[in-house]
Amino acid sequence: MSSPILEDLISLTDHHRLACQPYADYCDTLFSGPEAPGSLAELPFLPVRAFKEFDLRSVSEADVFKVMTSSGTSGARSRIYIDRETAQLQTRVLTTIFGDTFGKARSPMLVIDCESTVKDRMRFSARTAAVNGFSIMSRERCFALDDDMTLNVPRVAEFIEKYKEQKIFIFGFTFLVWQAFCGALAAQNQTLSLENAFLLHGGGWKKLEAEKVSNQDFKDTISRWTGCRNVRNYYGMVEQTGTIFMECPEGRLHASAWSDVLTRDVRTHAALPHGEIGLIEVFSTIQKSYPGHALLTEDVGRTLAAADCACGHPGTIVEVHGRLPAAEVRGCSDAYS
Repeated sequence: MSSPILEDLISLTDHHRLACQPYADYCDTLFSGPEAPGSLAELPFLPVRAFKEFDLRSVSEADVFKVMTSSGTSGARSRIYIDRETAQLQTRVLTTIFGDTFGKARSPMLVIDCESTVKDRMRFSARTAAVNGFSIMSRERCFALDDDMTLNVPRVAEFIEKYKEQKIFIFGFTFLVWQAFCGALAAQNQTLSLENAFLLHGGGWKKLEAEKVSNQDFKDTISRWTGCRNVRNYYGMVEQTGTIFMECPEGRLHASAWSDVLTRDVRTHAALPHGEIGLIEVFSTIQKSYPGHALLTEDVGRTLAAADCACGHPGTIVEVHGRLPAAEVRGCSDAYS
């Protein structure tokens, strides 16, 4: 599979092999492919679970700016070591992807989470990273939930009244938006006036799928209780912060100019053509401080050619169908802890 970012990914592979000895040993042991890969499928890929079991970094300990951790209900958490260069790249790319979707103006931000989520300044969870990352596109934040994860309706209503003449940016992890926000509004039979707002959400679909909640059901429920109709989903993970796959107006998740995606057979790991269901592998060109540029996830889905979508976005399409049955539950918002 050809890709416009292949050369960048080859350079990153060489960089991480020189700078991260465990990664070099892994590549030497398991990958005997061509020294100059001709496609994404020929690049060495790292199982995302490796970050739970090994310290993988390509910078000195002194150059580590922050350590990001994945969310989960049990077991080890991924540890992602970020230096200042990678942090700046993540911010720049995320800002660009966001701006291309919602515009470059900074809006007041209603966060469907509690403030304590962002208070740890050194160890960043997936939720911390996402809230802080998207906050760059805002100019004032209001946290909708108290620390016990209950919705503070008076605080939210006051925030909406303050900015009723402006466009409000709502952000939250999918399951928190569904349960702690929409669920709480429904329980109180309370509606909000957010017709001029836009909502971005991602992660945590596992529990909604168990409840048979589709993407359209989610959007319809948001509209019913808040009036907000501009709702976008995104696919991303703490192991590749910055290069999210944003939902287009047609409801498709597209790779950005800094990312790409393919699927592999669950058993053989052979690369699959568009349309066939397998394990999702994600690529990113901005992960400089750790070998996170080619990661085999535990998510199952399929890819489609960008031309299959009427929106005109040039990025490869990914559809996420769920998790491997044996995979550890790791949804970014499936756990509050």
